Amino acid sequence: MTKESKVGRVVAVCISEKKGTQKEDVGEVKLIKDYGVEGDAHAGPGHRQVSLLALESANVMKEKGLDIDSGDFGENIVTEGLELKRLRLGTRLKVGKDALLEITQIGKECHDRCAIYYTAGDCIMPREGIFGTVRAGGIVRLGDEIKILD
Repeated sequence: MTKESKVGRVVAVCISEKKGTQKEDVGEVKLIKDYGVEGDAHAGPGHRQVSLLALESANVMKEKGLDIDSGDFGENIVTEGLELKRLRLGTRLKVGKDALLEITQIGKECHDRCAIYYTAGDCIMPREGIFGTVRAGGIVRLGDEIKILD
């Protein structure tokens, strides 16, 4: 991994009130330690408190002709400039000024024909989404730096 690939930026922050549905880009979220994204249906104890997807992964789906937007795959944070799918379990990410995430899962088993699948025609989260827990809380905003910590 090159030095340049260790720093990216947040291009969307999304929440939803119900599981299995697309999330809406709200521009700013509060991450709560050991809980997740305030106001998101997936928040709570466990190992999948926050979901991330690279914009580059979503763009591959757009190139296939799918009309998708940030949050359509159920992701909380959309990043640009990082190869998220290549990260290892246990990797820590500093997001914005204060938030710290630890990667706990890469990919996931997709819901059977959930609303995301019907809207997008496919779901890339099982292949390219990553999940983590909040090790330190903080505010995450559109444009914030996201950095892979060694």
